[in-house]
Amino acid sequence: MNATPTEGKIVGVIPARWQSSRFPGKPLHHIAGKPMIQHVWERCQKSEKLEAALIATDDDRIAQTAAAFGARVKMTSASHLSGTDRIAEAIADEEQFSHVINIQGDEPLINTGLIDRIAAKLIENPSIPMVTAALPVDSGHLDLANPNIVKTVINGDGKALYFSRSVIPFQDSESPVTACYRHKGIYGYTREFLLQFVRWQPSPLELAEKLEQLRALENGAAIHVLITDDDSPGVDTPDQAAMVEQLLLATS
Repeated sequence: MNATPTEGKIVGVIPARWQSSRFPGKPLHHIAGKPMIQHVWERCQKSEKLEAALIATDDDRIAQTAAAFGARVKMTSASHLSGTDRIAEAIADEEQFSHVINIQGDEPLINTGLIDRIAAKLIENPSIPMVTAALPVDSGHLDLANPNIVKTVINGDGKALYFSRSVIPFQDSESPVTACYRHKGIYGYTREFLLQFVRWQPSPLELAEKLEQLRALENGAAIHVLITDDDSPGVDTPDQAAMVEQLLLATS
């Protein structure tokens, strides 16, 4: 990792908790010989834009494992309801960083190039408070009605109009899917905006959709969306971990 002072200082933060209803202990689940979170951290080390990377957790087991493979760890409260809240606590006293990238700890195949694109967008556009990513929808290979697949629509300036678990916009059964993108859960923020975001109360649309990025939109903040072809899968279950392991072994 390296970044010159003129580029600003960006920290990548990987939130990690032990408890998960579908997959307890997921961050330390071994994939291809390493804890899953180590794969994510190692990808952050290959970034050309991150000044540093750290792991934010409330669990001693995760903290000790992360420290053993060389990661910097910040211990955070066990009461946080989201990874965003955990990251905000972790960087609250890290005043040397101007920007933060929220990197999911269950994406061991995350594309380092996407991390760097988000970092570059933030640094090159100081007025943008928040950046995320999305993939074009291929209607032949995606179940748009699946509520676990978050959809987004964007305006002509590349900013998000809305995010939903429902199908947006309405799709005519006789026409190809248009104007819809599949959201990818990676976020970049100015540090100042992130600290403001967690002070806002959860918003009505956020609570309805269970999508916290809607809190930013409901409070009038713009979210810039980068279009990417990075379709690296996340891991929510042991079966998905086995699938990702095969992908890692095939590319190593």
